Amino acid sequence: MSRAEGLRGEAMVARYLREHGFRLAAHGYRSRFGEIDLIAWDGDTLCFVEVKTRTNVAMALPREYVTPQKQHKLRATAMLYLAERRLDCPTRFDVAEVYAEHGFDTARIEYIKNAFQ
Repeated sequence: MSRAEGLRGEAMVARYLREHGFRLAAHGYRSRFGEIDLIAWDGDTLCFVEVKTRTNVAMALPREYVTPQKQHKLRATAMLYLAERRLDCPTRFDVAEVYAEHGFDTARIEYIKNAFQ
């Protein structure tokens, strides 16, 4: 998958989050540990959202690409984000799967809240 397709999937998820009452805090937050695709408030809970866009799911589901190693990097990056902003709030890690097998015009999103700890 190209970077452009990944960015298009992230934009779709950002729109999805806003439509479902989330308030976006950051897009593409980078640190020395890694990157978090989207960070958004769901009420008083800060959500760190990993977006996985796939145009072909023959090999595995998008969520299966959020490996334990990737989870570790996401946790470390999230901790740095919280520390930099001096935030003390409930948090969770969500995974947004974008299925675009037949193009982005008909893509669908599966949103998994609290996908891992």
